[in-house]
Amino acid sequence: MSDVSTPGAVRAEDAFDADVMARWLRATASDTAGLEETPRVHQFAGGASNLTYLLTYPGGRELILRRPPSGTKARGAHDMRREHDIQAALRPVFGKVAPMVAYCGDESVIGSQFYVMGRIPGTILRRDLPADLGFDASRVDRLCRNAIDTLVELHQVDPAAAGLAALGKGDGYVARQVGGWSARYRAARTPDVGAFEATMAWLDANQPADVAQVLIHNDFRFDNLVLAQDDPTRVVGVLDWEMATVGDPLMDLASGLAYWVQADDPAPFLAMRRQPTNAPGMWTRHQVVEHYCAAMGLTMDPERWQFYDVFGAFRLAVIAQQIYYRFYHGQTSNPMYGEFVGIVRFLDAKCTELIAAQGHSHQERA
Repeated sequence: MSDVSTPGAVRAEDAFDADVMARWLRATASDTAGLEETPRVHQFAGGASNLTYLLTYPGGRELILRRPPSGTKARGAHDMRREHDIQAALRPVFGKVAPMVAYCGDESVIGSQFYVMGRIPGTILRRDLPADLGFDASRVDRLCRNAIDTLVELHQVDPAAAGLAALGKGDGYVARQVGGWSARYRAARTPDVGAFEATMAWLDANQPADVAQVLIHNDFRFDNLVLAQDDPTRVVGVLDWEMATVGDPLMDLASGLAYWVQADDPAPFLAMRRQPTNAPGMWTRHQVVEHYCAAMGLTMDPERWQFYDVFGAFRLAVIAQQIYYRFYHGQTSNPMYGEFVGIVRFLDAKCTELIAAQGHSHQERA
């Protein structure tokens, strides 16, 4: 069975003293079985935010260590305590979360706060489906159904019963998201990209009321799902909970679908693809929305979904622009980040097109 999530050597700037970490873990872990020696440490290449390492002990036990990027303080999106505690509370009511082993707020141990959890064995999909997994169109169809049903399962968790109600700020989640992402874009704009002012004004004027307050993942994509070793159409784990909160479930779906590039999309969008959603048998975005809303008991039509479609594209543009901003201002030399300007420009045009399409539909009915 292919495992495309195989880690490699630790980058020099991300290294830490494994002996010191191992001693701390032996003294702190909730389960110390197999932790008697120092583990081998490897680093996962995926992800653009928090750093993820595989700890392999001589006795065979495997653990995962998560920490913030080097040189940052653990706040906001890099709050390891929050990420650890959400998963610890969620695991008893949503079994697709790894077991938590220990949290460390003492930055003297490895240079930052961090937490350690059990490894969920399985396959994580990246840009393309591995050939040796044997995915035909019918198995891909089953994978899509299982993935969306996993999101439905998460959204049906009672935040209060899980002890996570405090994550929510009450009604107005949609409005807070529109205002927050608009402010982030204005702060990160560079002179070589569009203003997005018309898009932001449209989102502000057309925002719907919240449909519910549920536990949402906020980064639900195939590369954050672990697929079973004995059946790669079955989801056994959900990773990367750093942006999880309590909010509107349709906003969670919209954010995830912004990454769902299907086979008939324009070439610039296909070039952005990070997951194999263009493979034969993959659902269209419309099929995803239709299945999800039916399972959640929500009424949906294309006109109503238009807001979420525009929001998802705009939010992705902001994320891309925040990355490009760092490149533009010389805060990173990674040439790949320089290409994000093209993504922002494409999404600018896409938002304009989506908004215009809704206007045409209104005129046709008039």
